[in-house]
Amino acid sequence: MKRTIQRCFILLASVLVLGAVSCKKKLKDTDIQASIEAVLSADADMRSTMVTVQDGVATISGECKDEACKARCEDAVKKVEGVKSVVNNCTVAPAASVVPPVSDALSQAIADAVKDYPGVQTQLTDGVLTLTGEIEKANLQKLMMALNSLKSMGLKKIESAGLVKK
Repeated sequence: MKRTIQRCFILLASVLVLGAVSCKKKLKDTDIQASIEAVLSADADMRSTMVTVQDGVATISGECKDEACKARCEDAVKKVEGVKSVVNNCTVAPAASVVPPVSDALSQAIADAVKDYPGVQTQLTDGVLTLTGEIEKANLQKLMMALNSLKSMGLKKIESAGLVKK
């Protein structure tokens, strides 16, 4: 009888221990989402992303600056406790076209090139030089050669349609 009670006690203790181990606290989706939002907001590159969590599946969306940022978002979300899987719907921002600024050196070089032709006015916009005014026909070729040599400094195009040849 004593052995039976002892066995029952051991069996009951085993059930309680196993039950305690298997009853791991299940996180709520709202808690997981809050944890993910905290992780994403901690990184300036990931602040523009949003997340929703349903049944432990995190869906992230928003715009990332590049593919590396998109991958980093997904990795960070995967590490959050309670996340079962990640759906990454983030998009990558298109690369901005880089327009090199027209340097002051180019403006000065243009001014130097036209200084001997007082009837010529110039206007430089986004690398396009517009010539207006008057110039002697014999000097036009010299001026154009001088201006064409400035293309290495960022001069894209020379428009001389408004330039009158005397």
